Amino acid sequence: GKTTFVGAVSEIAPLTTEAVMTAASEGVDDLTVVPGKVTTTVAMDFGRVSLDRELILYLFGTPGQNRFWFMWDDLCRGAIGAVVLVDTRRLADCFSAIDYFEDAGLPYIVGVNCFDGMLTHEVADVREALSIPPDVPVVTCDARSRESTKLTLIRLVEHAMSRFAAAAAS
Repeated sequence: GKTTFVGAVSEIAPLTTEAVMTAASEGVDDLTVVPGKVTTTVAMDFGRVSLDRELILYLFGTPGQNRFWFMWDDLCRGAIGAVVLVDTRRLADCFSAIDYFEDAGLPYIVGVNCFDGMLTHEVADVREALSIPPDVPVVTCDARSRESTKLTLIRLVEHAMSRFAAAAAS
């Protein structure tokens, strides 16, 4: 979903680092719910969205597997926020990312990725299952849709700006 998300919204051809899954993925990547998956991100995906000439969002899709987390500190340096993209068939995969962003104090939102417009779980149920605080937005999105991913990024920027404004006021 992350590679698809970056590719859908990026104004440049995204840089992707997909590799064929190997024996290293056995026992790590649960493919029971995504049996057709044969590749995984091994470094990052990169894209760009220009809001105007002076303001550009750089997009980094990070590998989801714990063995690649050594990159996260570098990729998050200078970030205004993050989207935790949720596949409701694999909710448990999200806990580590949520914990990381909460521990780092980085504003984040949760994007519930809807495949073919089908919402497997209600947003309120996803919020409860992942113990998402009430002040963190949980939105639905379709990672394949430019319009949907754009709206998700707008919501992230709004959330980050409100967090920064609140911190500056206190």
